[in-house]
Amino acid sequence: AQVQAKSKKTLARPGVKNIVLVEGVRTPFLLSGTTYAALNCQEGLLNRTGIPKDAVDYLIYGTVIQEVKTSNVAREAALGAGFSDKIPAHTVTMACISSNQAMTSAVGLIAAGQCDAVVAGGVEFMSDVPIRHSRKMRKTMLSLNKAKTLGQRLGLLGSIRLAHLAPELPAVAEFSTAETMGHSADRLAAAFGVSRLEQDEFALRSHTLAKKAQDNGLLEDVIAFKVPGRDIVSKDNGIRPSSMEQMGKLKAAFVKPHGTVTAANSSFLTDGASAVLIMSEEKALAMGFKPKAYLRDFVYVSQDPKDQLLLGPTYATPKVLERAGLSLADIDVFEFHEAFAGQIMANLKAMDSDWFAQTYMGRKAKVGTPPLDKFNLWGGSLSLGHPFGATGCRLVTTVAHRLKKEGGQYGLVAACAAGGQGHAMVIEAYPQ
Repeated sequence: AQVQAKSKKTLARPGVKNIVLVEGVRTPFLLSGTTYAALNCQEGLLNRTGIPKDAVDYLIYGTVIQEVKTSNVAREAALGAGFSDKIPAHTVTMACISSNQAMTSAVGLIAAGQCDAVVAGGVEFMSDVPIRHSRKMRKTMLSLNKAKTLGQRLGLLGSIRLAHLAPELPAVAEFSTAETMGHSADRLAAAFGVSRLEQDEFALRSHTLAKKAQDNGLLEDVIAFKVPGRDIVSKDNGIRPSSMEQMGKLKAAFVKPHGTVTAANSSFLTDGASAVLIMSEEKALAMGFKPKAYLRDFVYVSQDPKDQLLLGPTYATPKVLERAGLSLADIDVFEFHEAFAGQIMANLKAMDSDWFAQTYMGRKAKVGTPPLDKFNLWGGSLSLGHPFGATGCRLVTTVAHRLKKEGGQYGLVAACAAGGQGHAMVIEAYPQ
């Protein structure tokens, strides 16, 4: 049975437009290289609101590793899904918070009176990432295209060496530091004294809670998807509860041989897409929709990309709570992005440290640690998967669903992102 939200003050403000989440959906999140492997990313975007497609004013999508042929995937997805060609669409990228940026961009358009209804979302397709020729080979091929005589062409072809044929994979390291995110997560865990045991326990918790949520039908944002030439996919396939004994057998994945980050306590490469319908409350009610939640205050933060790459939630949480006039104790539902178990636990320890708040954040006191009995109770990115451009919408939709199920009023989404950036948003339950 659904529980009524306990009575607290609302965050509605006089003269400020109420903006609501009407619906949120996603494809099943799948391990890269599995069932979605033969698709193009624009084929993964779905819609189940029943809203007339000409009633949407704008579409915004987030993605990280862009397909060259569909650099504005939002526009291609909109056309492929049958939306009017009169509806503008653009694509944003902000690493793991790309769909968060898509959603807040939608909020901005509605708040400014430019739009009443915006579809926002994200997609990532790691099964078929663009692989480039080497720089020298690209330069030669471009010169060949401009060569005017046979002699020029033969000269260029003769300059090609075997080494020029080596492919260039998308970078997995930070451009500014040349360090991989996993290596950074391992250093961060060590800096905050997060043990291998703690990380494995947290990862096991994520998978166990995700399996329970999946079995109990709580992941209602997941919609079945027919893969052309394959079966219908109806659930995430990365949820795999193991045992501490099995997890303990895995070797360090990044800082070898003594690191603590392993494949078992890290999120995995994932294919998937997500979408939300965001509207002004007035428009949603006029069209007969029952909103799921209010989208309230949000912030973006940036910090040192070397030593604090993954501490976005620590910096963003107190800022967004201050904007909303709330304390940590007011929050009923927490959904934090789990890139690595060590990253999550380091954030929780940083948030509970007066020293860190005073030394690095210029704050008088710590914000505090979210209680685990309110934290990521339906699993997280470690277990459900993490399609870079799509996770943000999953977080927001999950908060809305949990608030309704658990009878809470306020939820908090927080996430880190490459480049040392982060995001947080306060979500308020819609009255039942």
